[in-house]
Amino acid sequence: MTPVRRRDLAVLAAGLAVAAWLVVRATYGDLPALRWWLPVPLGVLAVGELLGARTLGARLAAQRDRRPPAERGSAPVRPVEPMLVARLAVLAQASAYVGAVFVGLWVGVLAHVAPAVSRLQAAGGDTVTAVIGVVCAAALVGAALWLESVCRVPPESGGDGPETGVRA
Repeated sequence: MTPVRRRDLAVLAAGLAVAAWLVVRATYGDLPALRWWLPVPLGVLAVGELLGARTLGARLAAQRDRRPPAERGSAPVRPVEPMLVARLAVLAQASAYVGAVFVGLWVGVLAHVAPAVSRLQAAGGDTVTAVIGVVCAAALVGAALWLESVCRVPPESGGDGPETGVRA
């Protein structure tokens, strides 16, 4: 597996932002009301991936350090299954792309509704929803990229090659 390219995520988000802006501009009057809670599942997924990355990072660091099972009252470290790391790496890559898609969509909505706040009554609430959407989707991209970096296999020490890790 190769790491997610940030450039690909940026191009995807920018392209979808333009497309969403064009669609929203053409059909804004026919769209249903955008409720503030619509982008919240992206934020929940981002929090889950942040917690997963933190936990996995701590478990992998403990396993790499080969700490004894009970060190000064700490809980024993369970070994990390390699397939779990591989599955989390795939989840992280998929989440990064999904987050980039939603960043683009919410930015496109925001690009249309933010300038229309003074003209349209519905644009105020839709602007708040779009801002929440951009924040939640960007948090998902950040959490996914962090989880992906935690899943990387560190280079072996003493190697003569470049220090690029291979994915699990």
